[in-house]
Amino acid sequence: MGSGIAQVAAVAGYDVTIQDVGQEQLDRGRAAIESSLQRLVDKGRLAASDGDAALARIAGMTDLDDAAAQADIVVEAVFERLDLKQDVFRRLDKVSPPEALLCTNTSALPITQVAAVTARPENVVGTHFFSPVPLMPLCEVVRGLQTDDATIERATSFGAELGKTCVVVNRDIAGFVTTRLIVALTVEAVRLVESGVATAEDVDTACRLGFGHAMGPLETMDLTGVDVFVNAARNIYTETGDPKFLPPELSVRMAAAGRLGRKSGQGWYASQ
Repeated sequence: MGSGIAQVAAVAGYDVTIQDVGQEQLDRGRAAIESSLQRLVDKGRLAASDGDAALARIAGMTDLDDAAAQADIVVEAVFERLDLKQDVFRRLDKVSPPEALLCTNTSALPITQVAAVTARPENVVGTHFFSPVPLMPLCEVVRGLQTDDATIERATSFGAELGKTCVVVNRDIAGFVTTRLIVALTVEAVRLVESGVATAEDVDTACRLGFGHAMGPLETMDLTGVDVFVNAARNIYTETGDPKFLPPELSVRMAAAGRLGRKSGQGWYASQ
């Protein structure tokens, strides 16, 4: 997600600094951006000169303090764990400029709790981008309890500059709008397969052809990651106590076995 956000920001004309834990991770992220830009060029969606210019705007650093010290906009995109995000925001609160827009890219975690570890919760906002970021046109802009109107306006304008259509979520309920909807659908899809009602293929076909979805819920889970689904569902279930969000046993066992979808080569479907 981080490399995709960096890419669309650079294409939009921003000077971007990517921060990661080591040079190997930075090199991997830059290679992913180069490959993504080349695919857009090959498909005629981006001029080669614009792709080269975007890549030239991207720098990499391993030190968070140096990366954030001069930033106007910070977008955090670490793993979906509240404690990790809070650790990052404690640092950002100390090292980023006082007027910086502080964005957390999360699909389910409460913005209010992320912002609570800072002395400026009014500047913290959720920006839920969708994968793959260069292709997906939506961004959820999520208000925490103390996020002010100016921050919402800045985040929405930033998303629009990146070519995204933004929807504003006015209360950071668990799962916001899109994750809450897709998790409820996907939990039921897994239960239908788990109980032998239908195969994964037929459940996905029913959603594509019956509802006009571009992908079925289990295909989508393979794309985003079975582990990502399980974590998101658990987060919403923990927050709400609503059993319709409890991740089914089959999905939990798949995640534990390393059948994570496309990134592992096997999930609901085998991938090359």
